[in-house]
Amino acid sequence: MSFRIFYRAFWVILCSNALAVYFASHSIRTVVVITLACSLLLQVVYFASVLFLIWRSGGGSKTGQRAEHFGVATQLEYQPPDDDEVVRTKSTDVAPVFPMGGISLLH
Repeated sequence: MSFRIFYRAFWVILCSNALAVYFASHSIRTVVVITLACSLLLQVVYFASVLFLIWRSGGGSKTGQRAEHFGVATQLEYQPPDDDEVVRTKSTDVAPVFPMGGISLLH
C-alpha cells in the first residue's frame, strides 16, 4: 500500500471512529483519547506491514549479494584503451577553444 493511500484511509478511519465514539459516549474527552489510541494503533500496523514486506522480499539475502559484489569489484582493474582504438586528429585550421567562465566563445 502506498503512503498516499494509507494517508487517506488513515484520516477516513480516524474521522469515522471519532464520530462513532462521540455518538456513543457524548464525551469529547473520550473521543480524543480513543482517536489518539486508534491513530497510534494504525501507525504501528502500517510500520509492521512495511517491515513484513521488506522481510518477505528477501532483504537479508540482498545484503549478502551486495557484499559479494563489492568483493568482486575490488578485484577488477582499470585497463586503458588501446592506442589503435583511439582516433586522434590534430587539425591546424581550427582555432583553439578557451572557455571563459564556463562559456566557450568560439563554438
